Amino acid sequence: QVQLVESGGGLVAAGGSLRLACVASTRAFRLYRMGWFRQARGKEREAVGSIDWSSTQKTYADSVQGRFTISRDNAKNAVYLQMNSLKPEDTAVYFCAAATSSGTSMRQGDYSSWGQGTQVTVSS
Repeated sequence: QVQLVESGGGLVAAGGSLRLACVASTRAFRLYRMGWFRQARGKEREAVGSIDWSSTQKTYADSVQGRFTISRDNAKNAVYLQMNSLKPEDTAVYFCAAATSSGTSMRQGDYSSWGQGTQVTVSS
């Protein structure tokens, strides 16, 4: 398993932006598919987006398409989630996840390693 540590969460007003980061404790980071998920209070965890090892393929949930962007820096063992035009309904704990698989996936079961999460709160 890979240890994942998220950072960058916080409180932001609606319409604002945040950039989340997730750093992985593996020298083989470039081999991992990475995903971002979120869980709002009282709701099930849902997929936000996914990126393949080469950044060639990216997949987003319809709810964040056009507002959120996933990127990665394999030299830094890091994946990022740039969140723009934030809405109150984006309020959740955001998790990054890793899998030693190709392509992208929005399925939680396809990921073997998870971070502890970082809280994002968007005020109206």
